[in-house]
Amino acid sequence: MGFFNRKTSKQTSRVKKLLKLALSRLTIARRPRLARKSISLSDVGQLLILGHLDRAIQRVRTMNFSRHTWNAMPYSSNAGTLTPTLFLQAEQFIEEDNMLLALDIIELYCKSLIEHAAKLDKPQESGEEIKDAVAGIMFAARWCSDLPELLLARDILAHKFSSDFAANAKEGTGIVDPMLVWKLSGDKTNMELKKKVTKEIATENNIWVDFSVLQEAVKSNDNGNATGFVMNEDRRS
Repeated sequence: MGFFNRKTSKQTSRVKKLLKLALSRLTIARRPRLARKSISLSDVGQLLILGHLDRAIQRVRTMNFSRHTWNAMPYSSNAGTLTPTLFLQAEQFIEEDNMLLALDIIELYCKSLIEHAAKLDKPQESGEEIKDAVAGIMFAARWCSDLPELLLARDILAHKFSSDFAANAKEGTGIVDPMLVWKLSGDKTNMELKKKVTKEIATENNIWVDFSVLQEAVKSNDNGNATGFVMNEDRRS
């Protein structure tokens, strides 16, 4: 019995070290995503100002919306051509923002498990907070290539908790925070989501966007045709 207690304690210590290493990587992992998010956000604003609604929506894909403003640029009524670019920009915006928010959640989980590492020696007696953190780390491991330590920690945690718990955690079903599941594995290409983010960015820059013909335009674009969008700068005082 003493042998198994020491082994478990050793494995717990290993998990703690791995999570500390993951925390140290988080700052580095955030930097390029913050840069890409900022660039994409700026690009969406500029594309909207120039009338490229479709290109802006593409840019929104990889980031989450945050308040931001752009220097005004002359509006060009001749620039409203539907191309794949705006959609890609919107998607990029959503993707980067989702991952940044996921990293914030992962950071909280890592800190919680490091602080309460001793409780991992008795998983059956672990509270909901510990189980939530363990499940989140196990699910996030395969989505976060920037944090390779999570995969190693997941293997150790899988042996500590039940096989059903580990299986559900890895799949993101039931026991994993739905927000984390969505941020890491949700559909960033969803048109309604891209429209929502694009509209928020447009509102920030006092640009009026007409989405009434978006569905028809997207269908035409899918068939290889370019469809025009009319976008006007909001003249409200």
